[in-house]
Amino acid sequence: MSRVRVTIDRLVLKGVAPEQRQPLIEALQNELSLAFADPVTRAKWARSQQMPVLRLGAMPLGPGRLGSSRLGAGIARAIEGALER
Repeated sequence: MSRVRVTIDRLVLKGVAPEQRQPLIEALQNELSLAFADPVTRAKWARSQQMPVLRLGAMPLGPGRLGSSRLGAGIARAIEGALER
């Protein structure tokens, strides 16, 4: 597989303070980039998939930039897990 395309049409961040949004998004992007860079992970996902909605359940949001970064990374790991199913 030589190309991976991920499209996230909408990211709803209810309850996330404006100053926490960017760190959360950056952590989400970074963690997903790492996952897609790993050939083993990519091989597990080597099939066409569409998920109109992906519900990840409750995830805690800690205070400040660190809390939002941890949440972004946690969301990315949950997405990775969902794609492996």
